[in-house]
Amino acid sequence: MPIQTYAFDVYGTLIDTDGVLIFLRQITGDQAEQISATWRSKQLEYSFRRGLMQQYIPFPLVTAEALNYALAVHKVRLTESEHEILLDSYLSLPAFPDALAAIKALADGAQKLFAFSNGPKSTVSALLEQAQLLPYFDGVVSVEATQVFKPSPVVYQHFAEMTETSISTCALVSGNSFDVLGAKAAGMQGIWVQRDAQTVFDPWGVSPDRVIEDLGALIT
Repeated sequence: MPIQTYAFDVYGTLIDTDGVLIFLRQITGDQAEQISATWRSKQLEYSFRRGLMQQYIPFPLVTAEALNYALAVHKVRLTESEHEILLDSYLSLPAFPDALAAIKALADGAQKLFAFSNGPKSTVSALLEQAQLLPYFDGVVSVEATQVFKPSPVVYQHFAEMTETSISTCALVSGNSFDVLGAKAAGMQGIWVQRDAQTVFDPWGVSPDRVIEDLGALIT
């Protein structure tokens, strides 16, 4: 099925969540990598839990809860200022090196391009703007209106409705395999960005429609 609209996941696909390591290293030293991994893992787990429990809160609050967990697990105490610095770091995360050139080139093509995120539209728009990516998108679609997070099928249908595209002609581009699986379960096409050759796609008996090493591969 020809692709009419691309849905680009933001955190972990366009934007590098490991960007928090710059601040974590300054504040927590040698524990930074472990805290970062726990933080990201719990951020996703908490969004899944809240979706199942139907207890939605905005994604930045999920992120804050996950940080609190990571700090507790690794027995790190921060000042209020240090805690604020880490949460604010999510507002200025860097784009992956391949993102700008790829999105800029794709913007000249026939397909529509949308950022598609668990984050609030205002937060995601500001993040993409500081990363110089926002001007090349046709819009930003957030799950906030659905009051549930990825990978609920509701959010992928919401994307199709908001972009006025048949869901079968939408293609999700994501570095997160759970997101690709969610999209395909809802009827979207799924493109997995496997930047690290050691990363394994979840063995659920469902394969991405395409696997790429970086976003530049979408241009060819």
